[in-house]
Amino acid sequence: MDITNIFTVTPMNQQITLERGKVFSGSIQVSNPATAAEDFSFQVKIAPYGVEGNSYDANLVTDTAYTEITKWITIKNPAGTLKPNEVATVDFEVNVPEDAPIGGQYAALLVSFDGRDSQETGVSIKNKFELASLLYARVDGEVERKGEIIENSIPGFVTEIPIKTNIVLKNDGNVHETAKIGIEVRSFFSPELIYPKAGESGALEEVVMPGTTRDLTQEITNIAPLGIYEVTQTVLYMGSDAIVTKQIVVACPVWFMFLVAATIAVITTVIVGLVKHNKRKREVL
Repeated sequence: MDITNIFTVTPMNQQITLERGKVFSGSIQVSNPATAAEDFSFQVKIAPYGVEGNSYDANLVTDTAYTEITKWITIKNPAGTLKPNEVATVDFEVNVPEDAPIGGQYAALLVSFDGRDSQETGVSIKNKFELASLLYARVDGEVERKGEIIENSIPGFVTEIPIKTNIVLKNDGNVHETAKIGIEVRSFFSPELIYPKAGESGALEEVVMPGTTRDLTQEITNIAPLGIYEVTQTVLYMGSDAIVTKQIVVACPVWFMFLVAATIAVITTVIVGLVKHNKRKREVL
């Protein structure tokens, strides 16, 4: 089931700056879609937010030094009911203590909905749905910013689309960093830009949490499966000069390789046959 057909939460994430001893006021919006058949009742709670592994699996359970913000947040209206096509604003405050640690603090505003009972194989099941609005907070002060781009690579040969590029980013500081990634694709035989399409953006922004290394795979879609392309990937990270990688990528589907191999085999067989035939004719003469 597509959870966005039940309700939506915006923004999905927000970056905020906090000051020691001050109060930050913010909000999120919870929407019941116009296509909903009934009223929608929701609850909002606070959870710590962290990540696990280089693939960044979300951890909404474990408390760390970077999730103390969960103790500072108060939700003013943590529950509500919406009719179809209605939107509720959920306000929250962050009361930052005087001794708050400088650097990154992370939490999730979890919006949950206990679904109506459904019958499956004679058993009554109540589904629970949750969406999170992530808070990337920075407590103002002299933060430690340290990290690097470990990898920015593009394959030279692929047998299927999408073309998958790889980026590895390391953050040894105490606050989150935002990497800006741009991808452009041109035909090897023409300077015309074929990705992104006109009116589309090939630029992405990805957050790298403090004390972590993040692997990012970018996928280049909507291009022909057979061709030779010039792919450029630009990574701007931690305010340093952009790292640019250019690569000629040969895209050749497996079926085309089999076709070429079969064609070569047929041509080789014909040539060998002709050579043998001519040899026999010379022997007869």
